[in-house]
Amino acid sequence: MPHLLISAAHKSSGKTTLCIGICAELRRRGVRVQPFKKGPDYIDPLWLGQAAGRPCHNLDFYTQDREEIRRSFAARLQGADFGLIEGNKGLYDGLDLDGSNSNSALAALLGAPVVLVIDTQGMTRGIAPLLLGYQAFDPNIHIAGVILNKVGGARHEGKLRRVIEHYTDITLVGSVSRSRELELVERHLGLMPSNEAMAPLRQIEAIRAVVAEQVDLDLLQRLAMRAVPVIPTVAGDPPLLSGRTPVRIGVAMDEAFGFYYPGDLEALERGGAQLVFFSPLRDPGLPSVDGLFIGGGFPEVCMEALEANAAMRQAVRDYVEAGRPMYAECGGLMYLARSLSWQGRVCGMVGVIPADVVMYERPQGRGYVRLRETAACPWGGSRESGREIAAHEFHYSRLENLSPGQTFAFEMVRGAGIDGTHDGIVYKNLLAGYAHLRDVAGHHWTERFLDHVRRGARIDGVPDR
Repeated sequence: MPHLLISAAHKSSGKTTLCIGICAELRRRGVRVQPFKKGPDYIDPLWLGQAAGRPCHNLDFYTQDREEIRRSFAARLQGADFGLIEGNKGLYDGLDLDGSNSNSALAALLGAPVVLVIDTQGMTRGIAPLLLGYQAFDPNIHIAGVILNKVGGARHEGKLRRVIEHYTDITLVGSVSRSRELELVERHLGLMPSNEAMAPLRQIEAIRAVVAEQVDLDLLQRLAMRAVPVIPTVAGDPPLLSGRTPVRIGVAMDEAFGFYYPGDLEALERGGAQLVFFSPLRDPGLPSVDGLFIGGGFPEVCMEALEANAAMRQAVRDYVEAGRPMYAECGGLMYLARSLSWQGRVCGMVGVIPADVVMYERPQGRGYVRLRETAACPWGGSRESGREIAAHEFHYSRLENLSPGQTFAFEMVRGAGIDGTHDGIVYKNLLAGYAHLRDVAGHHWTERFLDHVRRGARIDGVPDR
């Protein structure tokens, strides 16, 4: 299957915007594009998925082993014509000195030709040593093409084109001029999510039109045909868990809450869950469900509307107090607290977590984390105590005035969590923390959560407040 990886020399080079335009234009031409994003990201995949018309899936060395990445990639490509992987940061950037978790390592693992997006502002002849250095640094990486971005005009483009043709053998795929049409609004967690941005479809269309005119999509598709086929040892997703009692899981989905891995939602459905989407912003009450899942997002941006929907806040509070099963991540944790403070404003939230959420200018927890499960975790108790789970966190908020004596599902081996030492507050049948879990071979959390929902029992030994 033709596929390639689009990377850059450094972050903020414009590769996400160009990937959005490429996905949208190929889709307009009738090409079935399957997008992927390297690393733990929610916002870029929302844009890419909307542009391609197919959910974007993450490929992450920290939470997945190499064979699982290959297996997931090959499975998602089934039924598609073209695979596009958007890298994160620069091509050779990564956590390890040897580059084992870099974008280049992912390209090598998946046999993907690389197309570099270069921010050319203030650059002319200097692009040659940059490209030659990237080629020479790892001869095993096939840099098939380059897209010039933020080009200053026809004269600037002409100089860059002549330099590339004279000094390198890299194919010039496109030259994209600076344009306001290519500017996506950013916020403290990165780009504004496409489920919240004003008229995202119009913005995607504007980006598509620019990319269609200034990037050679036919050439890009030909370069993707140089990819090495990915043949995993074991193909496909885990099988449907037959024989399980069907359950209904309510999933919060609106402008305030939208950070979910598509693979996790699919895993819930494979496990026998019917997903029932609801809006804490607009719906007057909860749907009839057996369990609740409130993921991450930007509740601080919608805090007045969340506070105004008192009926929903009461319904969620009653649900938790009745001992019904619920899982909340990051934004969901914030929603369950007493109050939320941001930019001088304070709004009341659900109130089942005895703490106040305060937003800060700088991240209070960011990056990969490692959790050690305690016996208090409601999804397995003492049977799973001591196991370590790879996850990630990214939050500008912190819980303050947290009542003492809390029960936690996890100890922090790495990362900030709730208090620097723990994460995952357990209260009755609620588990709420900052860490974002991902359903992967190392931890099928969705299966454990559904088993917890099916048990439907209160947690012994955890006192009511």
